Amino acid sequence: MSEAAVISRSTLHSGAAPSGAVLIVDDEAEIRESLQTLLEMEGYAVETAGSGEDGLVHIGEHPFDLILLDLALPGRNGLEILSEIRAHDSRLPVIMITAYGTVENAVRAMQAGAANFVQKPWDNEKLLADVRAAVGWRRAEEENVQLKRALKQRYNFENIVGKSEPMLKIFDLVAQVASSRSTVLLQGESGTGKEVIAKAIHLHSPRRDKPFVPVNTGSMPADLLESTLFGHVRGAFTSAIASKKGLFEVADKGTLFLDEIATMGMETQAKILRVLQDRRFMHLGGIQELQVDVRIIAATNVDLRQMVREGRFREDLFYRLNVITIELPPLRQRKEDIPLLAEHFRKKYAEENVRPVRSITPEALRPLMAYSWPGNVRELENVIERAVVLSSGTEISADLLPDSLLGRGSSFSMHDAPSDSSLFEIVEDVERRIITDMLERCNWNQTEAAEHFHVPLSTLNQKIRRLNIEIKKKGRG
Repeated sequence: MSEAAVISRSTLHSGAAPSGAVLIVDDEAEIRESLQTLLEMEGYAVETAGSGEDGLVHIGEHPFDLILLDLALPGRNGLEILSEIRAHDSRLPVIMITAYGTVENAVRAMQAGAANFVQKPWDNEKLLADVRAAVGWRRAEEENVQLKRALKQRYNFENIVGKSEPMLKIFDLVAQVASSRSTVLLQGESGTGKEVIAKAIHLHSPRRDKPFVPVNTGSMPADLLESTLFGHVRGAFTSAIASKKGLFEVADKGTLFLDEIATMGMETQAKILRVLQDRRFMHLGGIQELQVDVRIIAATNVDLRQMVREGRFREDLFYRLNVITIELPPLRQRKEDIPLLAEHFRKKYAEENVRPVRSITPEALRPLMAYSWPGNVRELENVIERAVVLSSGTEISADLLPDSLLGRGSSFSMHDAPSDSSLFEIVEDVERRIITDMLERCNWNQTEAAEHFHVPLSTLNQKIRRLNIEIKKKGRG
């Protein structure tokens, strides 16, 4: 076995593959090696099998996102193996790959449940696009299964962590808009949790038992995105050897989450607009209109109004999307949620990594509270995950935090609080220091300080009273 194969197998079994896990089943060693090299360069974890029986053993032992299966295998052919794979997992996508690329074989493979059909010698870019699409479908299916399992218990925002005033307002908005069929636009910086909010809206809606289908519109070229969204008929383009459903059909009666909506080209925007207006669309290359009932939730981290002014986003589509807008605050504007979020992620990753990490020390909490978090909740999650993995004890201490975070941390001493301080006392102390520092910088002008914190003056006054902060007289100048 090659060194690359050993690395990929280790990655696969550890669950660390960033792009997905792929099994190649082909009796030709050169084909297996060529495909393995191509896919590993794209970040996939790859295993290989030289026969259909060996491939079935792999599938029984480990989870995969996609199977590349040769049609002309010795002994039992690819169609027989495909049938067994479908019996084992009907949602596992299989791409048939063979030198015998007749229309008849293609039709037989697609009728037997293959996701696609590729002829040797293949085009690398086309094959990689097919692999990305198939893995995306697989993950969307798994997401829907997990969501349906979650519905066995009432969803009470337990996966949205926060007690701050901005988050409480968002909870209220989610509860209010979920029951409608109106389009929702989620706006906020990267990492603020837009997809989490979209899922919450879906799970509180009458569509909760139908699919929630997320798609990152910024991760695909325009032609692949349109094929993914709207599907295509056989012959629509060179490699379209069979008709294929799009995500609008998959999400029928459910919710389609369009992330990074601002990255769509103008032509795709026009097609999305038509679906929003008429709830109708056509497959690429098709002539028959299809009708769907899909709720769209869109998300962006840029100013769509500015893009409209610059002519880079359709004004009519913007107003169709902007029926209900939810602004997600950056983490720096909801700092009182940091201890809750940190504890949530500590518990999550301690369980996932089977680590005995049971707490976060006060010394570690202080820089977490003082840091500005440009990457928002996602950055905090990564920091806590890293600390849990690196911890050799039962707690997360300050020395487990990244140097960059400590370097940008607060000017407060790591030993300011008594060793017996409770978490609540530490949080209050940090909050008191942050507000006092801002008031001093604003020459004790509370209105100016509230503007810097992006909170109403009444909210700042309440915190000043609660924290017993002594207001000094304004100095000159």
